[in-house]
Amino acid sequence: MFRPMVVAAAICVSLAGVAHADPTSRDPANVPPGVYALDSRHASLNMKLAHMGGFSNFAMRFDGLSGGFTYDPANVAATRMTLEIDPKSIHTGVPGFDAELAGPRYFDSARFPKITFVSTRVDAGPAGRGSVTGDLTFMGKTRPVTLDVIFNGVGPGLMGQGTRLGFSGGGAIKRSEFGFTPAAGSAGDEVQLDFEIEFTRK
Repeated sequence: MFRPMVVAAAICVSLAGVAHADPTSRDPANVPPGVYALDSRHASLNMKLAHMGGFSNFAMRFDGLSGGFTYDPANVAATRMTLEIDPKSIHTGVPGFDAELAGPRYFDSARFPKITFVSTRVDAGPAGRGSVTGDLTFMGKTRPVTLDVIFNGVGPGLMGQGTRLGFSGGGAIKRSEFGFTPAAGSAGDEVQLDFEIEFTRK
C-alpha cells in the first residue's frame, strides 16, 4: 500500500513540475519573432467610469477578446496588433444589467457586433514599458487611442510547450467622442481602460 502511494506522489510532483512555467525573460528583445495569437482564456479588458459625479467608479469587464500580432525584436516599430472585443461579453455582476448594456439603448451589439483596435504605432521604452497607438472603432466611429503597455515576460507555455508572453496596460477614452452618450447625467464621460492579456506563438 505504501509503495503505490509513493509512486503516485512522485508522478504528481513530476507532472506539476512540467506544468509549472514562469516567464524566463522580461526583456522584449528575447521574444522569438513570429505570429502570436491571443489566448482568450487569459485575457480581459476592464473599464471604470465615475458614477453620479464620482460617488464611486463603476467597474465592468469584457471577457470576449480575440486577436493577435506579429513581432520581430529587430524591428519592434513594425509590430502590428489587432484586437476584437465582443460587446455581448460585458460583465458587471449586476443581474440583468449585462443584457441591457448589450442591447439597443447602450452598445447596440446587433448593429455593432465588434469593438476593434488596430495598432498603427508601437513605441518601446525602458524596462519593458512602452505604448501602443492605434485606431479604436466603437459604435461605428473610429478614433486614435494610445495605450500604456507593460511587458510581463516571455517563457514556455502550458506543459512546457510552445512560447507564451503577457502584457498589462491601460489608458483612457472619452465615450462622447464615439457618440456614446446614454446615461450622461449619471455616468462619467471618461472611461478608464485596463487590460491583462496573454499570447501564444503560432
